[in-house]
Amino acid sequence: MSEYGLHRVVDPVGVLPQQAWRLSTEPDLRPDEVLVDVAMLNLDAASFRQLREEHGSPTAVRAAVLAIIEQRGKMHNPTTGSGGMLLGTVREVGQESPLGLKPGDRVATLVSLTLTPLRVEDGLADWTGDSEQVPCRGTAVLFGRSIAAVLPDDLPESLALSVLDVCGAPALTDRVVREHGGQPAVLVLGGGGKSGSLSLAAARQAGAGRLVALVPTEAEADAVRAAGLADEVVVADARDPVAVAAAVGKKVDVTVVCVDVPGCEHGAVLATDDGGTIVFFSMATSFSAAALGAEGLAADVRMLIGNGYVPGHAAFALDLLRAERGVRELFEGRERHTAAS
Repeated sequence: MSEYGLHRVVDPVGVLPQQAWRLSTEPDLRPDEVLVDVAMLNLDAASFRQLREEHGSPTAVRAAVLAIIEQRGKMHNPTTGSGGMLLGTVREVGQESPLGLKPGDRVATLVSLTLTPLRVEDGLADWTGDSEQVPCRGTAVLFGRSIAAVLPDDLPESLALSVLDVCGAPALTDRVVREHGGQPAVLVLGGGGKSGSLSLAAARQAGAGRLVALVPTEAEADAVRAAGLADEVVVADARDPVAVAAAVGKKVDVTVVCVDVPGCEHGAVLATDDGGTIVFFSMATSFSAAALGAEGLAADVRMLIGNGYVPGHAAFALDLLRAERGVRELFEGRERHTAAS
């Protein structure tokens, strides 16, 4: 079972790496493993928001992230249960590795940091603690069943990393919209964010008829309108189910939840018509709240957990970015805002 990384589990023995409390980060490789020199971590949005809200100052956030990695041998937020992904350069490849990587490849991992053995060697000294992207010097280990993408030559690395961090969302949105057939009405909660803007573009490409983006502020609404990604852009707090239903109006066939705060389950249910589908991509989702809420509302909806992997998802997301000027403008605007702040 080396391909799943069971040999890296320190505590408790017998579980898979994602479930483990602590992993071994020793750089000695099994034949099917790959050693990566890490350059950047990309924390998932729900985890970063929670850390920022709990710890306040950027300095305290940086200390908290470093403590998690040192204690657990991976970046696995114990509150949200989520992590993120990383960018780095392949240093060594085991002779039996099936990943098709070679030393010197610049790669982004497409598996969660919650199951990736990670060792930090610089104390995160170059990170200010105020953004999701974390400059980092250290090493990470990929298993035989891990996934990694070689970074494209035509995009800045930070931009590619931002896209690859959420590449599962647009690929699954494409699949679900096509499964519904016809021209389904699609709602994206958090349509101005990374996964949300890509999901809007994917839904349009897949044949969505009515396309609605829900965002929390007028400023974000203006940005989505300028990008031309939706037929309707509405403003509401995704945590307020009555406000969501009122803002959306006529119920939709597919709802995609890309909001990085908890409490958005019931709004998604209320906005989705019977026989429709809700896809939850946010790691802040309470799946018990979603299931019990749908039951309590007598809502006949199919609910899917976006697990972040669909075959071909990395290339699909990068191609959307290249093809959709509005998506790229939103991503680059986020980068400029992060750099300015």
